[in-house]
Amino acid sequence: MRKPLLVTLLALAASGCMVGPDYVRPPVDTPAAWRLSEQDARDLANTVWWEQFGDPVLNDLVATALRENKDLMIAAARVDQFAGNYGIVRSGLFPQIGAGYEVRRQRDISAVVVGAGGDETYNSYNAVLNASWEIDIWGRIRRQTEAARAQLLASEEGRRGVILSLVGSVAAAYINLRDLDRQLEIARATAKSRGESYEIFKLRFEGGIISVLELSQNRSQYEEALASIPPLEKAIAQQENGLSVLLGRNPGPIPRGKDIDHLTLPAIPAGLPSDLLERRPDIRRTEQNLIAANALIGAAKAAYFPTISLTGLFGYASTSLSNLFDSQSKVWSYGAPITMPIFTAGAIAGQVQAAEATQQQALFSYQKAIQEAFREVNDALVSRDRTREQLKAQRRQVEALQQYAATARLRYDNGYTSYIEVLDAERSLFNVQLQYTQTQQVEFQSMINLYLAMGGGWVSEAEKMASTSSVQ
Repeated sequence: MRKPLLVTLLALAASGCMVGPDYVRPPVDTPAAWRLSEQDARDLANTVWWEQFGDPVLNDLVATALRENKDLMIAAARVDQFAGNYGIVRSGLFPQIGAGYEVRRQRDISAVVVGAGGDETYNSYNAVLNASWEIDIWGRIRRQTEAARAQLLASEEGRRGVILSLVGSVAAAYINLRDLDRQLEIARATAKSRGESYEIFKLRFEGGIISVLELSQNRSQYEEALASIPPLEKAIAQQENGLSVLLGRNPGPIPRGKDIDHLTLPAIPAGLPSDLLERRPDIRRTEQNLIAANALIGAAKAAYFPTISLTGLFGYASTSLSNLFDSQSKVWSYGAPITMPIFTAGAIAGQVQAAEATQQQALFSYQKAIQEAFREVNDALVSRDRTREQLKAQRRQVEALQQYAATARLRYDNGYTSYIEVLDAERSLFNVQLQYTQTQQVEFQSMINLYLAMGGGWVSEAEKMASTSSVQ
């Protein structure tokens, strides 16, 4: 009787009977194409795109961040945490075997009560080997293992997401730093030029050639350029500090490479909207969370059914250490306890309801992540296209204002106009020069955003670079 029962239980466990829904990827409403397309687009989503800027310093900064960034180390440690949790949950599929040894000295209170003769105090020795195994007939442990595995994969995709955002943040911070450097160069050059002009105007005023009004106007223009320098210096220092933290370092100076005018704009990556489902770590992470939530529904429903376990014990027990391993000292037991809920006041139903609600939340999060991904790609494409046109117009505006300023200065020197015209021309030129370099930064940022939004195999390449870092 015992052998057929054991065989039957093992057959049920191996039959693959699992309650709860099996995961099926939900349908996704995928656009046929992007809002804007590029005729010369190449499939560069799998390349290390930051190297296309052509700046070795930026390449070194990205490599340093991938090795030393603390957020990335935290994400790696989180993966290890979920890997450990997966091992804990999965262990429930296998027999649990343990051993114990006990030495005890005790007094038999029953002998004292009945007044029996002899020594009521004695020693006892026990050495046992015990085992237990829950027969997972309904798939509760297998569903929990499925969920734990999905959570582990989600944590790995979370780490890849950190890599994606880290590379983008380092590149964007460096580009912004070079943009601020360029603005500071413009401000200092303008202040120097206006300072020289102010010195000449003071000599003219002292010689009675110009009035105090013209001197004050010139001085105002000079002070305006000087006032623009400290905010830029502050912004540069703060940008360096922020970039230092991304590199896993204390705040400090950042090395420079090419200026923003000589950086190469990366090519536009190509791909269909449906590619995002496999490219984007955040979409894959939310899908793994959905898989985990779906599996936990089955684990919750399994609580309605009986739990069957196999237990066994074998060992030795004796009051004398010398006789502990004699054949007369053997002790053993085995059994197959079965437990089943009869009345839980709705506890199991509440657990199932909570699991199903969690699955719905995960489903909506997955769908939202896809929609957000489509939006981010389209936004980046529109930004890249429109910013390019804006930059062309601003370049033409800078050229026109440079000619205007030179002409206004010439007309003033020859007495054909007042200094107000020169003041207006140079102030307009200064502002547009700053706006132009700011738009350059926006153009680079739009390309960075496009690569981040598209995802791609480049994350795997960056992950290889990050694998050299270790969690202390």
